[in-house]
Amino acid sequence: MRKKQKQVLLVFGWYDHRLQRGIEQYAQEHGWHLSPHVTREKVIPWGWNGDGILAWLGAGDDLAEFVVRAKKPTVDFSFRRPRLKFPRVLIDHVQTAQLVAEHFLTRGLTNFAFYSDYDNWSFNERGAAFVDALRQVGHHCPWLAWHRSSDYQPSDRYQEWKHKRKWLAAELKRAPKPLGVFAAADWMAVDVMETCDSARLNVPEQVAIVGPENSLLAVENMRTPISGVEPNLEAIGYQGAALLDDLMDGKPAPKEPTRMPPSGLIVRKSSDLLAVTHPGIARGLRFMWEHYHEPISVTDLAKVAGMSLRGFQTLFLEHIGRSPGHELHRVRMARAKQLLTSSNRKTEAIAVACGYPNINSFWVSFRKATCLTPAAYRKKFSH
Repeated sequence: MRKKQKQVLLVFGWYDHRLQRGIEQYAQEHGWHLSPHVTREKVIPWGWNGDGILAWLGAGDDLAEFVVRAKKPTVDFSFRRPRLKFPRVLIDHVQTAQLVAEHFLTRGLTNFAFYSDYDNWSFNERGAAFVDALRQVGHHCPWLAWHRSSDYQPSDRYQEWKHKRKWLAAELKRAPKPLGVFAAADWMAVDVMETCDSARLNVPEQVAIVGPENSLLAVENMRTPISGVEPNLEAIGYQGAALLDDLMDGKPAPKEPTRMPPSGLIVRKSSDLLAVTHPGIARGLRFMWEHYHEPISVTDLAKVAGMSLRGFQTLFLEHIGRSPGHELHRVRMARAKQLLTSSNRKTEAIAVACGYPNINSFWVSFRKATCLTPAAYRKKFSH
């Protein structure tokens, strides 16, 4: 008897082509039929009767009502409605924030801010994690929240936009420089960028900016392209589809949401600065970024800096907050994670590309850093 083809509906109150591409790949590999009703706000196929639903229940209570009433196996990519006990696959906003904090710290920044302009569960998770990551290493990070400021007085949209930009300009001017700003969303990173332009604040020399989603269109055509975290949405879509497949086969739902780490931070001009005042440490750090894939050592870095090994290690720790060996290891591990989740390159090739002399040393270092083997990490966090 021919096996019944599974009928799956996409119910998205928010849309990103990368998420859908991951779902599409899984559907093609497993013979699903994806309903042509790719649901958006206010377009709900009442009466649909398939096998399972992949949902992003953002704005719109009517979408959530439809999914609840459908009573089908469902995976939600959003945590906006925690009261709905659907299994979930989510962006790991804590790791995203930690990645941005490490990026700013590595650049030698000591002044920071998180910016948001309205309440949202994902913005709040990012902001709290960013503030906490910096607090743990002894830095204070103000949260520039327009919607919680005393200047926030909702009126017509045009007036609110003007008031917000005026308030943001004043906050950015008042903050100590150089300043690293992590925006709650990519369009808010553009808010910061345009406000800096009008306030005559130089980016990145005075204000460095990073967005969390790498979703801006034609970003390289910007006068100052904005750095962004790649959230690995294709893998999230693929993993969500795999989880739904298990649910449709009658397997139990996981008790906690699955959190997928970002695949890396794409550094562009908006945050490509080096705010380290010591010229020797700055030379060593820049050399590390450019040559981490080679078999360099801390001794090599000290020579580039024109310093004794002991002096370099002492001042590196003072300016960067980590030892040079720790920082070199961190840079290599970050690149390895990105390659494992975003490429099909063999582990041996990734080890060489990250500066390890052989697969054994890479395997041991990776497992110690992540508690997973490279193969297990790839299987868990990619598709």
